[in-house]
Formats: sequence, structure tokens, C-alpha cells
Amino acid sequence: MTKPPVEYLARQRMFKLVILFFLFSSCTFGPVNFQSHQVADLGARNIRRIAIYPVEPGPVSEKDKTAQLRKDKEKNIAQLLSQFLYSTMAALPNWQVVSDREVAEVFGALPESNAARRARKLGELVYADAVLSGRILRYRERVGEDWGAKSPASVAFVLELWDVRKGDLVWRGRFDETQKSLSEDVFAISEFARRGPRWLKAEELALEGIKKAVSQLHQTLVGKT
Repeated sequence: MTKPPVEYLARQRMFKLVILFFLFSSCTFGPVNFQSHQVADLGARNIRRIAIYPVEPGPVSEKDKTAQLRKDKEKNIAQLLSQFLYSTMAALPNWQVVSDREVAEVFGALPESNAARRARKLGELVYADAVLSGRILRYRERVGEDWGAKSPASVAFVLELWDVRKGDLVWRGRFDETQKSLSEDVFAISEFARRGPRWLKAEELALEGIKKAVSQLHQTLVGKT
């Protein structure tokens, strides 16, 4: 049996590559680093005024000499994410974000209780429709430089939206990503194209996650603008 000509084999390989391209193009590229869940009637609850409960600290990977230094670092990171959350939400239209000053003024009056009761009380004190709270699950800083990291940044956090009037949890989003190179994860091609071939700092990764979460929540509550 004679072998197919070289030109025929080349055309076959090209055809397969084209088919693979269109198959991958129909997929959603990028790591599945954000997931959210919501109640069925969230869109009908008319949530427009939202207060932000300060993000709760979580573990950081750096090893500090004392427990106090570690606690201070965790607190600073939580404050940074709270700032990211407020500035990102305040920049979007068609909802009202309670100022961080208003929240700070009533924060001392909140009861020592579970997250749901504290969120509801905060919302009542600042006349909000809902309260968005968050907590850090993991925060690991990059080891290395932009173009040559020995260990990548890794961030995970959860955001939760509480309906003040009913007191229930109506939306929950979780961001979780450890940055990978394109050779490690081909499905990260969209992130690679947007970020470029560099390794992000943990705070950059966290800000990306917050923007993604807030954008999805904004779309859910107020739709396209």
C-alpha cells in the first residue's frame, strides 16, 4: 500500500488544527477561578443600597517572628481588600454604596453575634437594603519578580450578600486562584493574553478577583448599564 503524499498529510494536519481551534474557541477560556450562587428571587428583591462589612482577616503564608506581627499583617491585608471592595463597588452606577465613614461610625454598636445577625444590624443602622461581607481564606505572596517567580501568588476569598429586611443570605461568591503559567494550564490562555507573561503580586490577584466578583454581583442586581 502506497503512502499518502506529503502535501496530503500536511493538509490533514492543518485541517485537524483548524478543527481544534474552533472547538477551543467555543469554550470559555481562563481558569475557573470564580463561582457564585444566589437565591432564585434575588433580582426581584430590589436591592440598591448596600453597606460593606469590613473583610475578615485570614491566614497569610509568610512566617513572622511573633504572633503579633502575623496578626498585624493579616489585619493590614484585610483592610486592603476592604478598600478594594469599596472602591470597586463605588465606581459602578445604579446602586448606592454606604460610605466607609458611615459604617465606621456604627461599627462599635454591632452585637457580638454570628455573621448574619451582625450584617443585618449593620444594615439597619445605616438604612441599607443589603450588607456585603467577606473573609479571606488564603493569601500567599509571590516569591520572585514579575518575569521570574519561584512561587506564584495565591489568593482565595469569599463574599456574601445578606438581605437586611429578611435576614437571609442571598448571594455568595468565591474567588480562588493560584497563578499558573500557560505551559501548566492551556485553559489560562485568556488570562495570559490579558495579563501578559508576568507573575502578579498577591494584591494584584486579589484586586482582579474582587473586580470579577463585584461585576457579577452588579450584573445580577441591576443588569446592564
